Amino acid sequence: MNQPNHEPVLVVLQLTGGNDYMNTIVPYCDSNYYDSRPSLKIPESEVIKIDNELGFHPSMQPLKEIYDQGNMAIIHGIGYNNPSRSHFRSMDIWHTGEPDEIANEGWLGKVIRDLDPKSENPVTAVNIGQGLPRALTAQNASVSSLASLANFGLLTGVEQEYQRNKMLDKFAKMYSPSIGTGPVMDYLSRTGTDLLNGLDILKPIPSKYSSTVEYSQGSVGDNLKDIAMIHTANVGTKIFYAEHGSFDTHGIQELTHAKLLAETSIAIADFWDDLKEHEADKNVVMLIFSEFGRRVRDNGSGTDHGAAGVAFVLGPMVQGGFYGEYPETSPSALNEGDLVSNMDFRSMYSELIEDWLNLDAGAILDGHYEKPRFIG
Repeated sequence: MNQPNHEPVLVVLQLTGGNDYMNTIVPYCDSNYYDSRPSLKIPESEVIKIDNELGFHPSMQPLKEIYDQGNMAIIHGIGYNNPSRSHFRSMDIWHTGEPDEIANEGWLGKVIRDLDPKSENPVTAVNIGQGLPRALTAQNASVSSLASLANFGLLTGVEQEYQRNKMLDKFAKMYSPSIGTGPVMDYLSRTGTDLLNGLDILKPIPSKYSSTVEYSQGSVGDNLKDIAMIHTANVGTKIFYAEHGSFDTHGIQELTHAKLLAETSIAIADFWDDLKEHEADKNVVMLIFSEFGRRVRDNGSGTDHGAAGVAFVLGPMVQGGFYGEYPETSPSALNEGDLVSNMDFRSMYSELIEDWLNLDAGAILDGHYEKPRFIG
């Protein structure tokens, strides 16, 4: 049996598509909110109240319980200057930590390289999902990626090779238009071998895992269960990545958003219950983010792409509470109909890099940013 892992671990859950900030953390006493959202407002009576101004969406009770335990930081008004409403460009900015120009390497890719400079462990970082998120990519960064840990364990060698090639091909198609074929192909030439080595390490893990926690059905629950399996197997993984969505709720948002938030909240609660059962939670911090929020005013059945958003940081070592300020919602305070961010997302990254992972954030982010101070 592997020795328990006590080194800091970061789990990142990306809410793909642009999560609606205002209907996630609801300003239930704000008349501007109700005036702007005649179709999508959450009635005060249904809001899960946090304090006398803000509350969770009614589908988020499991996360409210984590918040009440003091293990959740809510990061208000997070974003960047001159926001892009393009999914691809905004996510690229979040993934690379570079708002002003196209960058070749992801912020977590550089973290991974610093954590494992000799690329000694092919599972230093693990992505659960199709493709390779740009955030994880960097020269000499050890990353493994697979769609499903349980299903992968049943594949033959030929099928494993096919899945690997399919994943690498998807990655190349995603990123070669923006950064050129050279950097992409250079990266893939080494990553393909690393992926196979990593998958050899991961394949036997499901057969050794047991838990009394019954995860909710759905992709986000499956992905977080895979992460829990790998983390409790103590194979030295320090960075985990998964996605859930799409939160691109232009229409029928009332039903879609509630369902997505419920799935996410229940799965996250199951994940932490699983880690606690295995006494494997103390060295884990989880980051939850989306590429942008939504417009303040609804469009009749949904919300369009916006700017400032909300992020969450969870874990036993997190000092729970609010960080930053909820943006002004009055029409005169908006920027082209959007909430204005008041916290640079790199401030949050800086704290995770320096105060949790014990690395030099200035070198990774090419600058220094004031940290919110949510790590205890």
